[in-house]
Amino acid sequence: MLLDIVTYPDPRLKEVCAPVLEVTEEIRRLAADMLETMYAAPGVGLAAPQVGRSIRMLVMDPTVQDGEKNPRVLVNPVLSLSGEEVRSEAEGCLSVPMNYRADVRRMSNVHLSAMDLDGNRIEEDLEGFPAIVLQHEYDHLDGILFIDKISRLRRSLYDSKVKKWLKRKTAA
Repeated sequence: MLLDIVTYPDPRLKEVCAPVLEVTEEIRRLAADMLETMYAAPGVGLAAPQVGRSIRMLVMDPTVQDGEKNPRVLVNPVLSLSGEEVRSEAEGCLSVPMNYRADVRRMSNVHLSAMDLDGNRIEEDLEGFPAIVLQHEYDHLDGILFIDKISRLRRSLYDSKVKKWLKRKTAA
């Protein structure tokens, strides 16, 4: 089932999410719906708060842009960042309206600890685009959007555009 994507400036996107205490059928169904929603959007990642659920779960598939499908569901992920700082060029987000994009500083390597939907531990090192996608989605679990990482001037200009867009949208 396709889910509604929560968009900025919705305050739910600023919440720090709670851990998933148990993988239930409801959590499995949510994960499946999140993947369906992510692919339909289309996107390469989606975190639970983006669909209005304040839990520490995300889905991602950085290979989909290459025409492949390798869906991942990560429950209660924990990241350790390493490597060098890199620039994620033209980063965007399904929750940031008007297809806004900006360059964001990210780390080149990530060590991931998480759980899958079967309760199995995942320990994995990622680099490159998958590491960037994971950092982006993980930020959502802590109430951080990529626009929180851009300069104050760029953010101020974007916020002004969003306010005007929302006014036009509600007036229509």
